[in-house]
Amino acid sequence: MSGSNDAQALSDWVTAVARELGLEAVDGSVVDMVLDLTADVAHGVSRPGAPVTAFLVGLAAGKAADPLVAARDHAEAVKALADGWDRS
Repeated sequence: MSGSNDAQALSDWVTAVARELGLEAVDGSVVDMVLDLTADVAHGVSRPGAPVTAFLVGLAAGKAADPLVAARDHAEAVKALADGWDRS
């Protein structure tokens, strides 16, 4: 059952990091959004681009009046960009 252990470890880690950074609680849908975004970039563009992309989306979202809504909007836009990315 390492999958459930991994899920719990991730949940505990996200909670601890959010607390350390002075952020409100981060729910599972946000974690899923970031994981989906990074998977799309890693598989469609560049593996090292995945964490960098997540960082850039976070920076952009942090400038918005409602960072959570902005993060979702930015993630959707970047996913569309990654889906259409041409490696040639």
